Amino acid sequence: MRKKMHLGRRHFLRNSVLGLIGSGMATQSGWTREKESRRLDGRQAEDTAQPRIKGFRTLGRTGFKVSDLAIGYVQDESLMAAMLDAGMNYIDTGESYPGAHQKIGKVIKERDRKSIFLTSKMLMEGDTTKEGLIKRVRKALQELDTEYIDCMMMHMPEKAETIKHEGFHAAMKELKTEGRIHFVGISNHGSFWFRDPEETMEKVLMAAAEDGRFDVFLLAYNFLQMDQSERVLETCQKKNIGTSLMKSTPVTKYYILKSRLDQLEKEGKDIHPLYKEGLTRFKDKFDRAEQFIAKYDLKNPEEIRAAAIKFVLSNPRVNTVCCSLQTFDEMERIIPLSGSKLSVQDKAKLAAYREGCGELYCRHACGVCEPQCPHGVPVNTIMRYFHYFMAQGREREAMLNYSAIPGNKANVCGECPGYCEKACPYNVGIQGLLLLAHNQLTLA
Repeated sequence: MRKKMHLGRRHFLRNSVLGLIGSGMATQSGWTREKESRRLDGRQAEDTAQPRIKGFRTLGRTGFKVSDLAIGYVQDESLMAAMLDAGMNYIDTGESYPGAHQKIGKVIKERDRKSIFLTSKMLMEGDTTKEGLIKRVRKALQELDTEYIDCMMMHMPEKAETIKHEGFHAAMKELKTEGRIHFVGISNHGSFWFRDPEETMEKVLMAAAEDGRFDVFLLAYNFLQMDQSERVLETCQKKNIGTSLMKSTPVTKYYILKSRLDQLEKEGKDIHPLYKEGLTRFKDKFDRAEQFIAKYDLKNPEEIRAAAIKFVLSNPRVNTVCCSLQTFDEMERIIPLSGSKLSVQDKAKLAAYREGCGELYCRHACGVCEPQCPHGVPVNTIMRYFHYFMAQGREREAMLNYSAIPGNKANVCGECPGYCEKACPYNVGIQGLLLLAHNQLTLA
């Protein structure tokens, strides 16, 4: 019974009309039909029928010409290969992504290694001595089956002071001397817990820019979330730091929230009154947003996603945008956006969506509400894991990470009058989202 319920929920998550676009199983397309013909006699076959990357930008001081659209978290090896075939040459991964190194290693094995810019990331936890970090990089190299990593990143440092970690920089210096890594980078999309509201993504990355030892930044930036990123991007341009983006296509989760509530009611499970109230508040926001959706003809969510990608590509301070795709059809819609710019019509649609639907999106790396939570719930982290679960197909990883959160989780939100919602500067119905996140991430 539990398995059937889980599969049903996965089916819904992967087919929500407005919530999560294209998050399904890899579907057959021109790419899969021509998969066997792409390699002839060990050489790459020409494939002029399929869309290709048209835009390339210099990745800051690295000097590498990267594709404007890059490979983010991709689980399917054949899909990743097709993305490389289409001209994407920047790959983002991390040691904490289950099995990702090994899959990438297989895909790039027969390719010109110098044509690919490969980045990986390390969390500053566990063994962070110089020796320990060097050992971790050597393990990553072995898993990737490559002689070098183009850029090794410090992954999500909690505080600005962490960027000066002596063991990390000593390890990176030695590995650069050996030629095992070429550049050093940093990623950030908010701390685990924002009890100290000053430790923001902007503060951490601005400190890294001032430090001067980081060559590439990976940060969150989209048309609904610009305030913490604009200054960072401007500084990167001035200091010739490469920039790569994540979380550039924010989407609404209303349909998933409502569907889960309907499922719980159908199963006859007890639902806390505040859960229903949270949904009601969220639904009120969505009902108002629907007026804008109708007025500006925003019914096709793919148009919004395309416009969102054009928005970030139109910023000359952005070098590449990581795309975490899961289907070939999705890839075929994304790649033609390479080299494109935001049109007047696109700007109007995004402005309407921002005004009408902005309250449906919990901003990544925000954390403004967390200091107001009397229970110490790490809102930013929980919503990140929820994003992994729904948008990226990383369900098992998200659930394990959620279970490992120390202290209170979103289960305590059902007994709260909603301090987070009252503190949110964007008026997001976050309490309902947190309760749904707990429900999904625990399979309750």
